[in-house]
Amino acid sequence: MEPVSVGLVGAGPWAEAVHAPTLAKGPHTRLAGVWARRPRSAARLGVPVYERVEELFEVCEAVAFCVPPHVQADLAARAAKAGKALLLEKPLAADLDGARRLAGAIAEAGVPSQMVLTFRYSPATRAFLDRVRAIAPFGGHAVNISGALHTIKSPWRRERGAILDLGPHMIDMLDAALGRVVAVRAHGHPLGWTGLLLDHATGAVSEASLTMAATVERGTSRVSVYGQHGSETLDGGDLGYDVFPEMAADFAATVRERRLDHPLNAAHGLHLQEVLAAAEAQLV
Repeated sequence: MEPVSVGLVGAGPWAEAVHAPTLAKGPHTRLAGVWARRPRSAARLGVPVYERVEELFEVCEAVAFCVPPHVQADLAARAAKAGKALLLEKPLAADLDGARRLAGAIAEAGVPSQMVLTFRYSPATRAFLDRVRAIAPFGGHAVNISGALHTIKSPWRRERGAILDLGPHMIDMLDAALGRVVAVRAHGHPLGWTGLLLDHATGAVSEASLTMAATVERGTSRVSVYGQHGSETLDGGDLGYDVFPEMAADFAATVRERRLDHPLNAAHGLHLQEVLAAAEAQLV
């Protein structure tokens, strides 16, 4: 398969550490260029830097985003209208209205889209979900604990906290393991401890515990599911280091096949944002 040419929007630390090297090293993708609000930062990535984002769209088949949610919502809609496939960060947008507009623009343009929900690209996760189906699950618990707020510089994460940053990962995993989330009850504070009680369309129930404010040496992420025939647990440390190459290969196949129904597409991102928005509205 000819490598998919991908343009990158954003040149911050995460783009430099993950998106750029992953897309550049192939073999399924190649990094065609970058656009960023700070061109000097973009120059470090070793590919052409474009002054206007529309110029980047002209040299690639797909666009990957590594920018704050409110910036992604605007620029990704413009990329969709230009006919580009989209690799989107979580959350889809800064708020539900922005997520709805972006998902609508993608649907109207008829372009493939995929979310960077890192847990889901690991072979360990796929094996876990296969095992979960065999135990007739009825409930579960997800936990994601870190001290990121003590050191992180990202303004939107410092303002919105765990619910918007960690929430998409944990809600998505419980959604995949136990069925579509249809209701949420939330308590706590996004800059402290956030607890979510989730109802699933299957009748299962689950809880998610989230914080980025803990004083810990190492973060912890874990998903446990319980059923009629046993239990299964996935530890975040088991994901391995192959997550991002797997993601790039999966995205390249989505682009080449013009697949609009990828399970992690923008419509799924909108679903997660609906749950997030309902939870945030209940938090102090």
